[in-house]
Amino acid sequence: MNKLVLIAGGSALVYAGLALLMGVLPGIELSRTPAGPGVEPLTPLQAEGRDVYVANGCSYCHTQQVRPLPQDKIFGRASAPGDFAYQTPELLGSERTGPDLTNAGVRQPSTVWQFIHLYNPRAVVPESIMPAFDWMFKVLEQAPAGTTPVPLPKAYAPAKGVVVPAHQAEALVAYLLSLKQPALPDLATHDGGSATPGVSSASPAGVASTAAGAPSAGPVPATGGGDLAKGKALFTANCAACHQANGEGLPGAFPSLKADDVVNDADPTEQLHAVLHGLQGARVGGVVYSSPMPPFGAALSDADVILRDDR
Repeated sequence: MNKLVLIAGGSALVYAGLALLMGVLPGIELSRTPAGPGVEPLTPLQAEGRDVYVANGCSYCHTQQVRPLPQDKIFGRASAPGDFAYQTPELLGSERTGPDLTNAGVRQPSTVWQFIHLYNPRAVVPESIMPAFDWMFKVLEQAPAGTTPVPLPKAYAPAKGVVVPAHQAEALVAYLLSLKQPALPDLATHDGGSATPGVSSASPAGVASTAAGAPSAGPVPATGGGDLAKGKALFTANCAACHQANGEGLPGAFPSLKADDVVNDADPTEQLHAVLHGLQGARVGGVVYSSPMPPFGAALSDADVILRDDR
C-alpha cells in the first residue's frame, strides 16, 4: 500500500512539474509579451467577425501562422510572438486546406472581392474547394439606400433581385481585412533579404528602386524574350483571382486587362508602377473601379515583375 501511495504521489509530482514547466510558465511568459509594432486590438465589428470565423470552422482549413520556411514566404514574414498579443485564443490552425490568412487583408484588400468569394468562392477562384457561404447574404428586389449590392458574375447571380451582405458577412469580411502583418523594422526576413517592403536584397537598383519609392530614371523599356510560362504561372497565382484566368475580369467588380490602355501601352512604365505600388480608382473602358489592387513590390522579385510585364 505504501508503495502504491509513493508511486501515485511521485507520478502526480512529476505530472505537476511537467505541467508547470511546459504549460504554466511558458503561458505566463507569453502573456507578458508586448504587442509588436503596429499590432492593434480588433474593433468591435472585427471581433464579432472573428467569432463568426471560429463558429464556422474556418481555422480547420486556414492557418494564421507564417513559418520561417522558404515555402511560406508568399504569405509574409515569419510570425513573431508580438503578432498575437491581442488574440485569445490564437487561431494558429494546423492544416492548410486553404491558404494561410495571416496577411489576407494585404494580399486581397478588396471588400468587393471578399464578398464575392464568400458568397461563392468559385465565382473568383474556379478551382476552389471552399464551401459557399451564401446564407450570409440576402437576395432583395433592390439594395437598401446606402448599401451596394455584390456584383456577382452572371453565372452565380440569382435570377431575380440583387445580393447584399447580411451582418455576419460584413463582420467576417471586416475581420479578414484586419489580418495585416505589420512590418518589423530592422529585422531581416527569414530568407536573409531586406525587411523593407518592396525592396529586393538581390538588386539594389532598377525595379527595386521604384518599389522603394525612389524616382524612376524614365520610361522602363519592355524587355521581351521573357519566360512566358513562368509569367503565366505568376499571373495565375497573383492576378487571376480578380482579373480571371482569361484576363477579362468581372464586369462591375474588376477590370478587363484586355481593354486596358495601360496594359496595352508599348511603354510599360505605368503598368510597372501599378504592379509595384498597387492601384485604386482605375478607369477602364469608361468605368471607374473602386476595388483596390494590392501592391506586389514586396512579394515579387525584380525578375518576377518583369516577367509579369512581358507581353
